[in-house]
Amino acid sequence: MRFRWGLAVLWVGVLCVFSPVFGQSSGADGAKRLVLIDQDGSGPGGSNQMAMLALLEARNVRVLGITMVTGNAWREEEVAHTLRMLELTGHSDVPVARGAVFPLVRTEDETRLEAPVMGGVSWLGAWGGGPTTLLAGSEDGKHVVGAKAANSVILPPAHGPFVVPAMAEGTPTLRPIDEDGVHFMIREVHEHPHEVTIFAGGPLTDIALAVRIDPEFAGLTKGLVVMGGSLNPQTDDPEFAESPRHEFNFWFDPEAAHIALGAEWPRIDVTTVDVSIQVMFTEAMLKQIAQAQTPAARYIAAWSAERYYMWDELAACAWLDPTLITREKFVRMDVEMDHGPEYGNTLTWSEALKPKTAERRVHAQLGVDVERFDRMFVGLMAGW
Repeated sequence: MRFRWGLAVLWVGVLCVFSPVFGQSSGADGAKRLVLIDQDGSGPGGSNQMAMLALLEARNVRVLGITMVTGNAWREEEVAHTLRMLELTGHSDVPVARGAVFPLVRTEDETRLEAPVMGGVSWLGAWGGGPTTLLAGSEDGKHVVGAKAANSVILPPAHGPFVVPAMAEGTPTLRPIDEDGVHFMIREVHEHPHEVTIFAGGPLTDIALAVRIDPEFAGLTKGLVVMGGSLNPQTDDPEFAESPRHEFNFWFDPEAAHIALGAEWPRIDVTTVDVSIQVMFTEAMLKQIAQAQTPAARYIAAWSAERYYMWDELAACAWLDPTLITREKFVRMDVEMDHGPEYGNTLTWSEALKPKTAERRVHAQLGVDVERFDRMFVGLMAGW
């Protein structure tokens, strides 16, 4: 019995050494995992900022830099909110670079003109909300539309691409680097070949530009992590129940998503709508985080009052600890680029029925251990 007990203790010790704590496992040499974040960093607080914080707070991860792409908000506004977040949370040493301002092909004017005929969508990001914003104004410039209405989210008034409205959390003193985001990503990947994961939490414009500028870019990474795409989410949320293949990041720049998904990545992981809507930022989670005294916890307690799906946080945490994902599907994935009602929708094929073109095989995440995810995210923010 003593011999067996000794083996059991030894085995537990081995597990403690090699099991990831909040998914923060590192290589055999103890080196930190490297990641470049490409994000549409609207703020203050909210899913985009909290996802970046999950990666920034992970102890065995080194964030080489953050690039900003227009998506949920315009790039310049996102840059300001992200710089301020870095200041408030003790990550001022992380460089921030400006990415793309506009999608490759889709335009706001085109979408405005097509909406009465093709139908509107519930979320237009930087363009100011949903179809109410596009088709009719309002006296106060605020709208509650689509799925956001069910969660009582007031959408801000739209503004021009180079306007940065007054920031509730304060204006940052940090400044973005002079190098543009696309060339910054390319340079970092070449400096760390086969070591860097690209985390894409917004539209894939910057990623597509990097792929087109440098044909070696994708192949020199460890892989691409994407929050995007939708297969068949089981929900009564009107944003997805009637349009199960619609997802904002792919929709906002379909051509970029097509280019990015078709590149020669070593691996592509896609956090879909299907799994994202299974996790919510709850009042209980906020209270737990607010009790901690870490800079990240104080930032979230002050600025993340919104209750909604944890889109990008889940993508980040699933990269930190892949065992959070309980179900995934291997599919060939692309995006509809015909300029009709389905423009920007997710396309998938089984291996047997795939077209004889360049569609790439992706790991499409469909299920998650919600309790473990909640604990992990709270722990990262609280510094457990």
